[in-house]
Amino acid sequence: MKLLTLLFLQIISLSFTAGAQVKLSTQDKKAIAFFEDAMMQYRNGNIENAELSYKNALERDSNFTEAHLELALFYGEQRKYSNAIASLNRVIEINPNSYPESYYYCGLFYLNLGKYKESKSALETFMKSADKDIKRRENAENMIAKCDFAIVNAEKKVAFNPVNMGSAINTSFSEYYPCLTADESILLFTRQISSTKTMDGTNEEFYISYKKNNTWTSATNLGLPINTLNNEGAPTLSVDGLLLIFTACPLYGDYGPGRNGFGSCDLFFSQRVGERWSAPKNLGEPVNSKHWETQPSFASDGRTLYFVRGKVTREGIKEQDIYQTYLSDSGWSEPIKLPYPVNTPGKEESVFIHPDGKTLYFASDGHPGYGGLDIFVSSKGNDGAWSQPINLGYPINTENNENSLMVNAMGDIGYFASNREGGYGGLDLYYFEIPEDKRPDKVTFLKGKVIDSETKRPLLAKFELIDLKTGEVVVESYSNSGNGEYLVCLPPGKDYALNASRDDYLFYSDNFTLTSDENSDKPFIKDVPMQAIKKGAKVVLNNIFFETNKFDLKEESKIELAKLISFLNVNQSVEIEIGGHTDNTGGKEFNMKLSQNRAKSVYDYLIENKIDPKRLSFKGYADTEPLAGNDSAGGRAKNRRTEFKIIEIQP
Repeated sequence: MKLLTLLFLQIISLSFTAGAQVKLSTQDKKAIAFFEDAMMQYRNGNIENAELSYKNALERDSNFTEAHLELALFYGEQRKYSNAIASLNRVIEINPNSYPESYYYCGLFYLNLGKYKESKSALETFMKSADKDIKRRENAENMIAKCDFAIVNAEKKVAFNPVNMGSAINTSFSEYYPCLTADESILLFTRQISSTKTMDGTNEEFYISYKKNNTWTSATNLGLPINTLNNEGAPTLSVDGLLLIFTACPLYGDYGPGRNGFGSCDLFFSQRVGERWSAPKNLGEPVNSKHWETQPSFASDGRTLYFVRGKVTREGIKEQDIYQTYLSDSGWSEPIKLPYPVNTPGKEESVFIHPDGKTLYFASDGHPGYGGLDIFVSSKGNDGAWSQPINLGYPINTENNENSLMVNAMGDIGYFASNREGGYGGLDLYYFEIPEDKRPDKVTFLKGKVIDSETKRPLLAKFELIDLKTGEVVVESYSNSGNGEYLVCLPPGKDYALNASRDDYLFYSDNFTLTSDENSDKPFIKDVPMQAIKKGAKVVLNNIFFETNKFDLKEESKIELAKLISFLNVNQSVEIEIGGHTDNTGGKEFNMKLSQNRAKSVYDYLIENKIDPKRLSFKGYADTEPLAGNDSAGGRAKNRRTEFKIIEIQP
């Protein structure tokens, strides 16, 4: 879970000891003693002593091949790649055929330095050698592909001007894994702080910042019950900021107060009620398993979760891939590994699904790139298939490891962690403009508060955003039960019905047309007043549609009618009147007849769907009860409506 720069490398100590069956290239006993001491010092974490003993061994015998090779691997793990290459070149100089893996590691370390031609040359020499290690040969082929890609593309630089997020967010500690609400009002991220309670002296906790007057407030510790003495990291927020899903790993077998796990890092969730967070709970099976689950990304539909799972083995985490699961009334579905071309035999991590629901950003070392982990973007088509991932380009990606990217709802700004020069220390959070050809669709949002229309008290309500063309529920969410706040993402290019519902209340109906550029990036701010079920209460059915001057129900009206039928089935004691209304254009007699016929069309449809006619009536009002002035197109549109009114509630 901790964000470390990892070598694309399986370092396997050669373990040349006096008792080993491999014959060492030196007969100098003191050199061998220094060599064995170096490996022991390294295993015990004494880095400086280990390096000194390696050098002492080579002072005794400068042709001690195994000492040069082990020192090279030692330098590689310390990311002193130039020193490592120098030691490997001595191995090759002494005997070019003694250890063919020297060429493999030369290729790896050149790749880590961004020296692609030198890396490719060394790796091609390795592939011609007698080395039979299957894994090394597979890795070498992958690295050669990276070199070929980088040699061609490294000169094709993309615009990249990262800006440090400043002292309100960044400190001398490391900050990483940012997540953001759709309205960009809340930023939550991981900070690695000092701790006397852990073996490595660090602890990961969540910090939160709020945007006030377009400026981020000084980040504060999220505190209990989320943060504990254990490590909490790699978070994702729902687009409205009401749900937090994060990774927790056991410390000495303990996941934290009141938390149970399945044996490795697990995903937990917490909900925000008002401004307080609930005690975290394990997402449970089948999402969590005995393996390693981490780095979640919760989609804007309120139902889809992406995350990374790695198989836990004695050698470490293997088969690290991106998975997807869905939340239904019966719980989470069995996670499915995303197919190729997203996942590869290599490592995939740091997944982020954009609020448009179809653009996936992730880090991978299995696709052609510039070395290590690069960031890629893939899009899901209408058929559900993922496109071939595209590298974000140089210098967003470099010979180093890149990950921890998230992109705002508008799709133009990316946030990531970097330890580049000029920061505050360790990893800092930065933002930058996403290249236009790597951007997702713009996503706008609807936000406000749900309130009781009479008492004005905040309410918990369920929201459904429905594609009027397909009838598919594309977003499902709830308002904050503490303060009534809600936020719903509105992906572009479609017409939507929005319904808010709550027991003992009339449902709320609204309509959003985002098939034109006019409203594609404009946020909608609107409070939702909900009416308690009582005599005289009425609801405008904003998603009942007719052709101009006609009264045949259009197909997309059936989505709204299904909500009305469901409401009447749940509330059997309610009797309603369907009212039809027009604007003032046209003759009075024509408008009265039109409004009467439109109300009757709804009435007939309800009866066809088994609603008792004794509970129904209908009436045409023409233009006698306008909601707005008829002197504008917008006002006339509001006046042309269908609504229902409760006329009786039987005991």
